[in-house]
Amino acid sequence: MPADSGLAYDPQGQTPGSLLTLVGYLELSLDEGECVVMMRRGTDVCAVYTGDPADEDNPLTGHGTIAAGVADEILELTHAGLNRITVGDQTYRFVRSFTHIADVGAVIFAPA
Repeated sequence: MPADSGLAYDPQGQTPGSLLTLVGYLELSLDEGECVVMMRRGTDVCAVYTGDPADEDNPLTGHGTIAAGVADEILELTHAGLNRITVGDQTYRFVRSFTHIADVGAVIFAPA
């Protein structure tokens, strides 16, 4: 693995469902040219949005929720900074970071 590529997840077996969920949102973010934003809403779910959290003039677009366990596993299988996930023959590169939006912690997945 090249030193600048960050975390790489290239499963030899079946890809975890949590990463397939993340990949679906990454595809959406690529289509929209935006970031994926994940914010915990209570103890059981995380809301998922696309948009630019730094752009206060344009609100984030909601795309439903995922179970907190799925969100936790996404965080366990990725890390802050540059990440690379290969699913099948498709490789996704993104940067994971953290911010606050309206006093709520948010994890940002930005295409790289």
